[in-house]
Amino acid sequence: MTQFGDVQVQQLGHVGVLELQRPPYNFFDAALIGSVADALEYLDAADDCRAVVLAAQGKAFCAGADFQAASGKALFADDPQRSAGDLYRHAVRLFRTRKPIVAAVQGPAVGGGLGLALAADFRIICEHSRFAANFVQLGVHAGFGISHVLPRIVGAQNASLMLYTGRRVGPEAALAMGLADSLTSAGRLREEAVALAAEISQAAPLAVESTRQTLRQGLADAVERQLEREFAEQQRLAATADHAEGLIAVTERRPGNFTRT
Repeated sequence: MTQFGDVQVQQLGHVGVLELQRPPYNFFDAALIGSVADALEYLDAADDCRAVVLAAQGKAFCAGADFQAASGKALFADDPQRSAGDLYRHAVRLFRTRKPIVAAVQGPAVGGGLGLALAADFRIICEHSRFAANFVQLGVHAGFGISHVLPRIVGAQNASLMLYTGRRVGPEAALAMGLADSLTSAGRLREEAVALAAEISQAAPLAVESTRQTLRQGLADAVERQLEREFAEQQRLAATADHAEGLIAVTERRPGNFTRT
């Protein structure tokens, strides 16, 4: 096993298993996403790794940023070393890696956690899985390239519905809209994700990587361009009263009382 911060990597045959280890919610910051990128680049360089499983410990796959913590409160700060600007530079690195990624989403993937799940090629889910792009409920624009990647996966209408409302999407709806590729039980989730990655790894690795590059051609560059607008809008909207209200409302688990200010 190899450790990259709060991310552990082990190899099962030709499958690399990358596990987030910030239970129970796996809240992210720039350090965690940087560690995920480091781990994926490490597996990219390993000739005996042909596919990757992205998994997580705990209750949530990734609950996004912790807005009750200092790292979450500073997410849209002007200082790029303390803000989403640094985090998003690492996010682009995820989209530039070469090997297929299967995400084992054992619980909620919310906000930027949804963005992390969308960086994978496939998503295996269970009865506890939930997806939400809840940015508008926080009074800010979506980030992590979600406004580009989500429509690519689920179509413009489904993406618009998720992004305009911030609603949570359960496992059956996620499967129906193509947000997930397979629905299984929580007890079999990791096993099925590894099985899919192993199936991919049985094919000729150079051909798989070449095909993936064709299918995802221009994706990382498009995500990088979209992130520039996303982050600029996040910084602008973070200065509004609606964002301050959104943070309080989410913490208090109630609808926001937004005033367009």
